[in-house]
Amino acid sequence: MSLRPANTPDLSTPPLELPAGLEPENPLWRFALALWKFPGVQDNCLALQNQGWSLTPVLCAGWLALSGRAFTGVEDATVTEWRERVTGALRAARKSLPAVGGCHQLRTGIAGLELEAEQMELALAWRTLMTNNPEQPDMQGLDTLIRTNLAAAAPASRIDDRAGPLLNALGTALANFPKGDHQP
Repeated sequence: MSLRPANTPDLSTPPLELPAGLEPENPLWRFALALWKFPGVQDNCLALQNQGWSLTPVLCAGWLALSGRAFTGVEDATVTEWRERVTGALRAARKSLPAVGGCHQLRTGIAGLELEAEQMELALAWRTLMTNNPEQPDMQGLDTLIRTNLAAAAPASRIDDRAGPLLNALGTALANFPKGDHQP
């Protein structure tokens, strides 16, 4: 029997251990910020997220495709643990608050923390990509590589009918993503 009140969080879980030298301001983060501003990307990504997709693998898949490399879909355990324990918890807290009334400022504050958590999640993913993804170019054409990489980012082995059009739109956005400072 626990003496802890029902609404008190379980603090017995040890804090996450993050690797030294984590780079929050990395090329993957800058790519994500630039891609997010590209027409239609935000809406399509949020729709995928509402269907249970994590955006970190989607962003990794797109970034790797634009650099001519394949994405396996395999994520480091630290990335998934961070997503479950930190990013996901903040997202759940934000979504549980009413969108109107006195909670607006609290929702906005949590949304800012959620964005910071997403940046750290991408920093963890970036570290994995740089460690575990050799810079061997994939010989597929860009469109094929984009489609293959996005499919590898799926949360399940099969992409359902709702996700297909969203992935096609993201693929088109990636194929038309401007060359420049934020491209790999």
